[in-house]
Amino acid sequence: MNLTDLSHYLDTTLRIRELPDYSNAVNGLQLANRKGEITRIAAAVDATLPVVKKAIATGADMLIVHHGMFWSGLQPWTGATFERMRLAIENDLAIYSVHLPLDVHPQLGNNAQIAKAMQLVPGGNFLDYKGMPVGVTCELVMPLDEVVSRFTEALGGSRVHLCAGGPQSTRKIGICSGGSGSEVAAAAKAGVDTFITGEGPHWSYTLAEELGINVLYGGHYATETFGVKALAQHLQAQFSLPWEFVDHPTGL
Repeated sequence: MNLTDLSHYLDTTLRIRELPDYSNAVNGLQLANRKGEITRIAAAVDATLPVVKKAIATGADMLIVHHGMFWSGLQPWTGATFERMRLAIENDLAIYSVHLPLDVHPQLGNNAQIAKAMQLVPGGNFLDYKGMPVGVTCELVMPLDEVVSRFTEALGGSRVHLCAGGPQSTRKIGICSGGSGSEVAAAAKAGVDTFITGEGPHWSYTLAEELGINVLYGGHYATETFGVKALAQHLQAQFSLPWEFVDHPTGL
């Protein structure tokens, strides 16, 4: 697959140029490769030096990530930053990054994929970012224990930390992956009684108790593995490009 054509397809499918994001996300193709062709994809959450090494070991010539190389802003090409760039360039590894446009994609996004894995059907949105809703809502009655069980299974058995500050039977579940746990007040204002997210600050737990909502913390990393996997699988179906998930969990 031609790299330019593939990048254009990704940009268009994910609406890279239309949707707002954190400025250092730098969504899109962050690093080209010399041959300008892609034969194998590696998908991962973060474009770090250890992940680049693992991607190269898979034989991939494109790495697709959720958090790109410039997340921390401008920095000199020294030390680990230089080594990451050197290895990627020498091994002809292109790097493509997509953050919020992947989170919010109605089929391939982290939130949509979490809902799908939990056998839930999104019917609405919540949590505004620069005029764009980033979370999905599902309205249904379900015992809280069942919600926790389904979320745990969706995460492959990883531990789910529960703040049982709300009802024991849900009416409106909100899902927003990653670091959205700080948006407890906004979730409550949207009528969400059970908020599924990745991580949150200490005070999000105590605030959830005071506001009377449940929060399920599944981990920032774990909840953001869904989108890159779904995207890589989609590219395989569309263009017959083999792919592999590069797992490098932080435990956070």
